[in-house]
Amino acid sequence: MVFYRSVSLLSKLRSRAVQQSSISNSVRWLQVQTSSGLDLRSELQELIPEQQDRLKKLKSEHGKVQLGNITVDMVLGGMRGMTGLLWETSLLDPDEGIRFRGLSIPECQKVLPAAKPGGEPLPEGLLWLLLTGKVPSKEQVNSLSQELQSRATVPDHVYKTIDALPVTAHPMTQFTTGVMALQVQSEFQKAYEKGIHKSKLWEPTYEDSMSLIAQVPLVAAYVYRRMYKNGHTISKDESLDYGANFAHMLGFSSPDMHELMRLYVTIHSDHEGGNVSAHTGHLVASALSDPYLSFAAALNGLAGPLHGLANQEVLLWIKSVVEECGENISKEQLKDYVWKTLNSGKVVPGFGHGVLRKTDPRYTCQREFAMKHLPEDPLFQLVSKLYEVVPPVLTELGKVKNPWPNVDAHSGVLLNYYGLTEARYYTVLFGVSRALGICSQLIWDRALGLPLERPKSVTMEWLENYCKKA
Repeated sequence: MVFYRSVSLLSKLRSRAVQQSSISNSVRWLQVQTSSGLDLRSELQELIPEQQDRLKKLKSEHGKVQLGNITVDMVLGGMRGMTGLLWETSLLDPDEGIRFRGLSIPECQKVLPAAKPGGEPLPEGLLWLLLTGKVPSKEQVNSLSQELQSRATVPDHVYKTIDALPVTAHPMTQFTTGVMALQVQSEFQKAYEKGIHKSKLWEPTYEDSMSLIAQVPLVAAYVYRRMYKNGHTISKDESLDYGANFAHMLGFSSPDMHELMRLYVTIHSDHEGGNVSAHTGHLVASALSDPYLSFAAALNGLAGPLHGLANQEVLLWIKSVVEECGENISKEQLKDYVWKTLNSGKVVPGFGHGVLRKTDPRYTCQREFAMKHLPEDPLFQLVSKLYEVVPPVLTELGKVKNPWPNVDAHSGVLLNYYGLTEARYYTVLFGVSRALGICSQLIWDRALGLPLERPKSVTMEWLENYCKKA
């Protein structure tokens, strides 16, 4: 289990600032927001010039510095371990897990505004942090929440486009179709067609991104109600925050479910730039495709079984354990079932990660939520047993670099407990969350003038010939 040192947040931040003095200019998150400005766009407008100068200086002074060697294994192995992207909003450490603008998940839970004292962070607060690198005040978060509410309207043609699909179509297919249908209102596309200076491209990108973030919960909720509630939709509640309103439109009024949705959206929002959905969004946007097109492409990557679809697979696998062995399965029986899964050529979903080498902090905070709100839930108790049983088995197997649970190992059980039992829909929740991180970075991509992404590819023959000469 991951344990966090009981050192005060302030002393930890000061210590890290000393240790990382060489990058002191980047740790803007140390400055807890105290300005009176409530307009996020104005905050960005002030920040962009200095970050543009910073990028120019980095290129001119250090452009030829090597960041490592590329091996054949990296080329053949999905570019694992290859440093090749700039992603400002978050950084993933193999041991510590994700940091949003330098802040770990426990730190975000401590300093970001919440809906109630001691509650989970409001997603709007994380969005402000991702975009500005600053911790917002409650007033700034409330202002941002109001801005998103004002943008949260979806044209009728979007719903009609979704309705053209069979109701049995996968939720991600319907969700992505809805996002594509939103694209016809893209401010970026309009500005580009009229002619806009490249230094101003971030402005329509901001407009599209903020509107998209505001709209995706409505589209996602429509898909859910269409598929599972006979098409009976629920209107938005403008008195609620982003996470709570999303839960409300899905049909859940429990305050604890609202808290869970705030936590879910926050921790799933961003995971640096190398994962399939984030990289896809960045890649497509590098061609100056607008945020709607870019995010739709990202969602198609997220829908893959090796990425976002894994969270649905976890709950289905856990339920298969219960169906075959019962809820009161012993650890020894569970171990046998795990080996049965592995020996059949399948994986145990929810364990392992492409970068992490320890328990995912996103798993840990969900476990803490469960221990607080649903400690006696049978499926949660089964997840706890899996935490004890699976890692030793995977270690014994010897083929897994990281045998520890990831974020997907826990989220389905929490959602199931509060009544969101439709596992096929879970990846849509992931997609709504990921809009915050991907769109935040897209704004900075355009603000920094990042170029078209175009890496070099080679053939096996080229590799063979190169290696012979090496």
